[in-house]
Amino acid sequence: MRLLDKINNPGDLKLLKPDQLPQLAKEIREEIVSTVSKTGGHLASSLGVVELTIALHFVFDTPKDKIVWDVGHQSYAHKLLTGRREQFHTLRQHGGISGFPRREESVYDTFNVGHSSTSLSAALGMAEARCIKGEKHSVIAVIGDGSLTAGLSWEGLNQAGHMKKDLIVILNDNELSISPNVGALSAYLSRIITGEFYNRFMNETTAFIKTIPGIGKSVLKVAKQSEEFLKRLLAPGLIFEELGFRYIGPISGHRFDHLLENLRNIKNLSGPILVHVLTSKGKGYKPAEKDPVRFHGTGPFEIKTGKSLSKKSLVPTYTEVFADTLIKLARKDKNIIAITAGMPSGTGLDVLSKEFPERFYDVGIAEQHAITFAAGMATEGLRPVTAIYSTFLQRSYDQILHDVCYQKLPVVFVLDRAGIVGEDGATHNGLFDLSYLRSIPNIIIMSPKDENELQHMLNTALKYNGPVAIRYPRGKGYGAKLDEELKTLKIGEAEVLQGGDDLVILAIGATVYPALHAARELAEEKIGVGVVNSRFAKPLDRDLICNLAGRVGKIITIEENVLPGGFGSSVLEVLAESGIQGVKVKCLGINDVFLEHGAQSILRKKYGLDTEGIVHSAREIMDGGFKGK
Repeated sequence: MRLLDKINNPGDLKLLKPDQLPQLAKEIREEIVSTVSKTGGHLASSLGVVELTIALHFVFDTPKDKIVWDVGHQSYAHKLLTGRREQFHTLRQHGGISGFPRREESVYDTFNVGHSSTSLSAALGMAEARCIKGEKHSVIAVIGDGSLTAGLSWEGLNQAGHMKKDLIVILNDNELSISPNVGALSAYLSRIITGEFYNRFMNETTAFIKTIPGIGKSVLKVAKQSEEFLKRLLAPGLIFEELGFRYIGPISGHRFDHLLENLRNIKNLSGPILVHVLTSKGKGYKPAEKDPVRFHGTGPFEIKTGKSLSKKSLVPTYTEVFADTLIKLARKDKNIIAITAGMPSGTGLDVLSKEFPERFYDVGIAEQHAITFAAGMATEGLRPVTAIYSTFLQRSYDQILHDVCYQKLPVVFVLDRAGIVGEDGATHNGLFDLSYLRSIPNIIIMSPKDENELQHMLNTALKYNGPVAIRYPRGKGYGAKLDEELKTLKIGEAEVLQGGDDLVILAIGATVYPALHAARELAEEKIGVGVVNSRFAKPLDRDLICNLAGRVGKIITIEENVLPGGFGSSVLEVLAESGIQGVKVKCLGINDVFLEHGAQSILRKKYGLDTEGIVHSAREIMDGGFKGK
């Protein structure tokens, strides 16, 4: 029987002997690889923190002691150790366990995450609440080196160092390399610095020196400077100590002898402490070790070879079409600049970076900076294109509003993964951009019906002298033939795809083709349905909408966005402002909820955004059973 099969909670883990933990780590890795090979998920990061996760639950008393994970990409071992082993095969599946920590799922998940760099602020808030309530327990934030590129993490570090509260920060560093000798020496020094004897000796010596008349303060200052010089010479912790943290490390994140002793020592120290732990992404699975970027987020794969099980499609993805079009345009215009925030491969800009390295910028997980950086470039006549997932662009709302749109600067926002994203769930679905962008003056918002229209929209955006947002879905296109010649679309002009006298569907983006399919099905029932590719969420084609509303009298709007403030709401506003009476309007989209995780097809069906759902809504409005929005 596996050791892992005996563990239903961290209490069971503590019954193991330290020399059994390496075997447990091996079994956890095998379970993670086996499951993710079927479900897909964030593999490399989770494999990299197996020993660290085991050590944290082995030393600390969770859930009383609180572990706050950053992003959550690395939480799979944590889930296996905290009562979800038997459900682990449902990872990221609709109705199964989430790929990220969720408070609704387990008492061991202390904070819901999915976007990076929140752990430090959240953990500090928990630590302060602990003090206010007069409780005694540890709070540990686990943050990766990549997440430290975001300003939020430094804001949290700054306040934590200032408040001097008991807080442990584990810096999971999987980028820096360190030689075995230096690593061994550093780990040895860290164990000494955190040890009980060393700290008791330092405290007693300091107290004694202070009592020396006349020279005590001077001697203490020299002694302190000597200690700091030694520590800073041998460990890269100066910046954290300047922020008020006691720096420990770097130590190996894959050696239990280093982890357990240091964590036990740290548990008894007071004040803010930062432990620098070195780990390797993909540890224990050769394909992930060789290519941690590809296995950061992966679909199903063959375990033996690591090869993807997804069939290679001849139809390009929207991401690929965007990247190819941008390269084509950049060859003609040297002012085009590409910017992303820690997602060069995910947004397709890694391809452009190879041809135009001097015109590509990856600013790290710093979306706010990316937007204002782009705005600064735009003031000097450049044409920055910022490619950021829809869900992550939310983090830079103020910069979009004040730094770009207020100044009417020609920055192009390319929102990949807009709409229903799927298995990553609530924190990754791009269901809010139409609503949060539409309220901002001076911005143009477009969404293509297919990959061919995407290339024309990008061309249009780069010819427009102002802010433009283009949103498109995750995954492949529809196989539309790509025009050789790029067109410039007329801003705000919709496209009538087919006429109909009984009902009009106003669709936008990924909903256009399902609307067309629905119209064909309804035609067999003798229901004439007009379909409009709205193309622009802002500005709307007001004249077309009002003419169709007045002539047909029945309208369905459909969008992959939340309904409050979205595309359908904008259509209702136009009709209200125009004073058109007696029009029946049904708005299809996502109601006022956060969408759960699950395959895109499952979620679209559940929320009535597939062909079947549109047909059902059309019948409802035609039968008169529909009473309003």
